[in-house]
Amino acid sequence: MWKKYISEILQKVKDNCISIEEGYHQIIESVTGELGFAEVDIARSIRTGFPEVVFCQNKEDDDIVKIVQAIISRNDLVLLTRARESTYRLLSECFKEVFYYKRSNTITLGKAESEKGLVSVVCAGTSDIPVAEEALVTAKIMGSRVEKYWDIGVAGIHRLFSKLKKLRKSSVIIAVAGMDGALPGVIAGLTSCPVIAVPTSIGYGTGTGGIAALLTMLNSCAPGVSVVNIDNGFGAGYVASLINRIGK
Repeated sequence: MWKKYISEILQKVKDNCISIEEGYHQIIESVTGELGFAEVDIARSIRTGFPEVVFCQNKEDDDIVKIVQAIISRNDLVLLTRARESTYRLLSECFKEVFYYKRSNTITLGKAESEKGLVSVVCAGTSDIPVAEEALVTAKIMGSRVEKYWDIGVAGIHRLFSKLKKLRKSSVIIAVAGMDGALPGVIAGLTSCPVIAVPTSIGYGTGTGGIAALLTMLNSCAPGVSVVNIDNGFGAGYVASLINRIGK
């Protein structure tokens, strides 16, 4: 979309239909989304390969719609995280191809054109699924082929062993776990691809809201483990997709 839009402006300048100054202003106006309450980075996809993601927590639904309108005016895809069902209902009235993933509170507009490579998303227990699904949705909307493996934590490690043949085909694995956070290190010791560890805030008192799992993952003795913040499924899915693009 961006290449066509900018090319049309440059062609108008070349054909003397508009001045260089006018062409310059049209390009500048097309990459900034000043809404008064927000300045939307609608040209982020040119720099990074993916549009600005809308973090919906503490935002009003009407404001979210305006932000999405600014992004979708120059992009084919939009991802919203920490969203509410009320936001989804309002967006559905304004746009087509709006999808709501209730468990992870994520919303997508549009679909990735193709699915490349393989990102496997693994979670230790069913309580970790909301964070794991946020990672899954993020990786998928960014164009990765995604497979999921829920509830295969180390408390019943035989469940992980039965999935190893498939997991070893992955370009990158996202491992989501709370409690002791041991799962990513175990997976990294049994596979050859990068492992992105996601600590969750699931656990009892001494888990201290995911700090225990975070520290376990940071101190993993298995090489190849990188760690994102607590409950940051989005961050894991984003990084996994960037890794997955390499060589694809």
